[in-house]
Amino acid sequence: MPSHTFSVNGESVTVDAPDDMPLLWVLRDLLGVRGPKYGCGIDVCKACTSHLDGQAVNPCVVPVSDAEGRDVTTIEGLADGDRLHPVQEAWLAQDVAQCGYCQPGQIMAAVALLRRTENPSDEDIDAIANVCRCGTYFRIREAIKKAASMMR
Repeated sequence: MPSHTFSVNGESVTVDAPDDMPLLWVLRDLLGVRGPKYGCGIDVCKACTSHLDGQAVNPCVVPVSDAEGRDVTTIEGLADGDRLHPVQEAWLAQDVAQCGYCQPGQIMAAVALLRRTENPSDEDIDAIANVCRCGTYFRIREAIKKAASMMR
């Protein structure tokens, strides 16, 4: 079985897995990283959104071979020690979470958006297209705007 070496939340890891195994299964099943959630497995719901070299990706459709030599960041690697990322702080301040299942992916998508634009419009925010079955989209939008102002 092939070995794959890459970084997860700042730590180098090596896993033995088939080249085409979805990165999500490697993270969750082989490495015990539980933040990215399985929702659909076909790049639709985006509950698994994580970052690959700083860009938002959905590891349910990214083969582990694509992570070779790269940096993977999940919700577990977003905070700086005990200091939450501004998006995480805004999520709490706006009381976004209900069931919480989609929140890691929502937060990681929001962070990627704020790396691209420091003052996102409603259209920019809506374009991230992560699914929230609880329907907290208004609070998500408000939290992203709050985080943007905190980060400026």
